[in-house]
Amino acid sequence: MGAVYLLTLRQLTGRGRLAVLAVLAALPMLVAVLLLRQGDAPSVTEFETAVLSAMLAGSIAPLVVLAIAAAAFGNETEDRTLANLTLSPLPRRDIAVAKLLAALTVAAPFIALSAAVTGHVAFLGDARATLAIVAAATVGVMLYASAFTWLGLVSAQAIGIGLLYIVLWEGFFSGFVAGVRLLSIRHYAIAVMHGLDERRFAGGDHLSLAAALAVSAVVFGGFLLLSVRRLRRMDVP
Repeated sequence: MGAVYLLTLRQLTGRGRLAVLAVLAALPMLVAVLLLRQGDAPSVTEFETAVLSAMLAGSIAPLVVLAIAAAAFGNETEDRTLANLTLSPLPRRDIAVAKLLAALTVAAPFIALSAAVTGHVAFLGDARATLAIVAAATVGVMLYASAFTWLGLVSAQAIGIGLLYIVLWEGFFSGFVAGVRLLSIRHYAIAVMHGLDERRFAGGDHLSLAAALAVSAVVFGGFLLLSVRRLRRMDVP
């Protein structure tokens, strides 16, 4: 499994891709600085809605993870090297786990750092609020990575489908249709943030911390199992 993990890391860490991800991850930090420089700084609720939920958890995090996780298996499928992996003595479970871990290793530091700096700047060094934001962002990255790794395995159009999902489901429907939030990764992440710091992020219609963590575990494990199942059943050329 270690060999697959290291190979995938090398495939996912091209300089051009990392540069684009760094620019994307810097956007929430830049917005936080610009908002605080204004005379009429936004309230906590406004900042959460516009920057933490819509921008960081609903746009930047899924875009960064999509660019990495969809390529974890997508590169193998495109280069027709997936057969080499599936014919190896490694269990399909180990292959799926190695790919997912590699995607998380690359994507998570970008989003965690972005969340940490954004929270630190916006809440003037409040450690509890910053840790809540980082934890929520990390949960979001894990869920997006699990979903997009599976998507890259089942479709050659993973990037296009992933973009539609981000824009329509996480961006539009989950923002305006209340019931959709029960199936929205960004709202699971935001619920974790609320649960970890109810002092700063009070109010709102969110899942409890226990429910958000439980659903997140089910989603993460579910997509990982789907990836393993797909590997076991697919016909590899």
